[in-house]
Amino acid sequence: MQAGTGTTDTVTAGDAGDAESAGQVGADTAGVDGGADKPGGDAAGADGGAGDADSGPSEAEAELAAQRELRARIEERKAAKSGPLDAGAKLQGTAADLLAAVRAVESGEKPVASAFREVEPVAPRRPAPVAEPVRRPVSEAPAGPAEPAPETTEAVAAVLAEGGAPAALAARAAAALGEGADDQLRADPWQLLRVAGVRPEQADGFARALLGPDCGPGDERRGSALTVWLLEQAALAGHTALESAALTAALGQRGVPDPEDAVHAAVAEGDVLVFQDALDDVPGAAPAPPATTGEGAEDDPDAPEATVPVRVLVGLEQYALAEESLADGLARVINSLPKDGQEDGSVPSAADWDAAASRAAGSAADLIRAVAGNGLVLHTGGEAARAEPAALVAAARALGLRVCVATHSADGQRRLVGRLGGDADGATTAPGAAAGQGGAGPDTRAAGHAGRGDSAGQAGNGADGGDDTHQAATAGGPAEDGPGNGTFAQAGRAAGDTAVAVTVAGLLSGRQGPGRDTDGALAVDLLVVLDASQLDLESAAMLVESLPDGARLVLSGDPGVLWSAGPGRVFADLLAARCCPQVVSRTPDPGPIGELVSGIGIGELTQVEAPGKEVVIVPVRDAADAIHRTVQLVADSVPRAIGVPADQTQVITPGHGGAAGTRVLNAALKERLNPGPGRFGGFDPGDRVAYAPVPGRTALGRVVGADAQGLRLECEGAPVVVPKERVEQTVRHAWAVTAHQAAGHRWPAAVVVLPGDVAAALTRPWVYTAFSRAERHLSVVQGVAQSLPQAVAERPAKERTTRLRTLLRPQPQEAG
Repeated sequence: MQAGTGTTDTVTAGDAGDAESAGQVGADTAGVDGGADKPGGDAAGADGGAGDADSGPSEAEAELAAQRELRARIEERKAAKSGPLDAGAKLQGTAADLLAAVRAVESGEKPVASAFREVEPVAPRRPAPVAEPVRRPVSEAPAGPAEPAPETTEAVAAVLAEGGAPAALAARAAAALGEGADDQLRADPWQLLRVAGVRPEQADGFARALLGPDCGPGDERRGSALTVWLLEQAALAGHTALESAALTAALGQRGVPDPEDAVHAAVAEGDVLVFQDALDDVPGAAPAPPATTGEGAEDDPDAPEATVPVRVLVGLEQYALAEESLADGLARVINSLPKDGQEDGSVPSAADWDAAASRAAGSAADLIRAVAGNGLVLHTGGEAARAEPAALVAAARALGLRVCVATHSADGQRRLVGRLGGDADGATTAPGAAAGQGGAGPDTRAAGHAGRGDSAGQAGNGADGGDDTHQAATAGGPAEDGPGNGTFAQAGRAAGDTAVAVTVAGLLSGRQGPGRDTDGALAVDLLVVLDASQLDLESAAMLVESLPDGARLVLSGDPGVLWSAGPGRVFADLLAARCCPQVVSRTPDPGPIGELVSGIGIGELTQVEAPGKEVVIVPVRDAADAIHRTVQLVADSVPRAIGVPADQTQVITPGHGGAAGTRVLNAALKERLNPGPGRFGGFDPGDRVAYAPVPGRTALGRVVGADAQGLRLECEGAPVVVPKERVEQTVRHAWAVTAHQAAGHRWPAAVVVLPGDVAAALTRPWVYTAFSRAERHLSVVQGVAQSLPQAVAERPAKERTTRLRTLLRPQPQEAG
């Protein structure tokens, strides 16, 4: 690949351990067992984080509470499904009336008249017109497990001391195991593996010290604990389950003499679940025998029964329930779409949608038409294609619908606001203030359906972004009377509806967004999620669970980027399942960088013309030269030649460790750009940092200062205080980041550093993600030679083992 000329310096990649692996780890046991760094390559710690300095629980804490709430609802539904059901006890509406009528006829009584009335169309669930959407109270809930009692921690510390384990683990072990943690560890020392960061060999040593000669590799307790630990490691690598063969192989590598018995024991204890997912084509599965036909076939006792190929998966209950909940929720979204043009005006008609689509152009019109007739729609495209969901948002708002748009990062939120022409919803927004978040201006929906033509047309013409893609809304504007034009618009304004740009984390935590209706569902008629490739399983399940009946959901993302840092590959599974319409954008990303990235997306690393030095390739010799060249590019060459200052240039590299990983690069960049003694745990005011309060989610920001409370940061516009004991675990310097940390963000300039010995770890999605983070200029410090085009051409994303795709399609019925 040649695109512009580099300056005289060259760099060679050096050692590159800690290569970023989440999203690229296959189902092989090595991928399951690896992972020396933090989940998803997201550095900075896997424990819960400290919250905002002044506002109590943080957004991360609120999100954890929301996850607990979701799991509680899933458990309730699971218990309800498994319990006995009295005949007709759970029937409602017409079904209940019909049952009552049948019973009345059987008893000789007069049937209930309502059972024979024509079914009236049912409007989607909405709050009462006079009700204000309320902010979700979950942000006030405590985060994570309760702080263990001092006596519990002391008792655990005593057990750890007996087993030769560090006393520093006491608080974490007590929190993970709960009350009676010391007794649990004495009875089963391998429970220490439930503490984050503890490795099997460490747990084995602890067990030998406590149990003495009674301890052995075949101990049933060890096998069960290792089974759970391996599944947890697989989740960090993106899998929601593992095939039974892969799991037993990994247990065998860990010295378990009878892996299958270990899995059976874990299942019997309820630690893990087993699934048999029917598949059409499973490697190694026996195909179904041909059906017996002909005379006497049904009476042949020796005829083989038809079988369905299955794969046996083993998974943790947490992810199994989330996947099943997501599949159920998506089915509800697909099937609960309200009928066109309700007589009460609560739903836009097909003609209204068609009028809006006819005034749009290209893929934006296709997207509007798809959303008109479907509850769930997938949209794919690059950065420029984000204008198409923006056009959809404007059109839907012009039709009177309550709309919310969520992005992966605060940077994506700001870019979306630029297209919508309004303001982002921030964490400090007060309840009930949603009406003004879309910006000021006349209510373009005031005319209702009958007078909606002009505003709908203006909304549809916004494929190129700017004001044309945004229709500002204010609550309480006048509405004309007329058939089919008043009710839904008035109800929406009374509820303070607006097109609001939020982050997914902010929406789930309740700190951003339109609030909830009286049923606890999001007060929206249309939810659009951008950066859908970054949506992990549990976040997706919570979003879908929060949608009201009749709401539409649009997932828009770039299928070429890395998958989520958390477990699952939701967007990819939905695309593969083909369970709903898919709109593929025809809007290409512009310029040399867009051309280069488009080629990478189809497996070609092409030469591009870059007359303005938009793309510069810098060959390298060794790791020292790579570091020197990177610092020179950020501090001098890019600001001088391109006009992009150092604080708007981002360095991206495959891993945290190694001779040219983020740690070494950040040390060199700090020395040049913000030298200081690092008196606050290695940090100084002005340092660029990455803060990871929970696994898989990283906020980028700067150090503001430090005091007795801890290290003070400003992350994505919000103040954060990290207690000093958590700084080392949750905060890293961020002049250089990994591609997973960079996903969802874009910078005016990016410098991608490819050290030589990460060549084997490079994949097409990694290269695509890293290169596409640059807006105006991309420098590639190239030390992998021909391994780069080889990775682009031959290494697509490694598979993740998930069940969602199978759950989304109808399962074949067993014979018999």
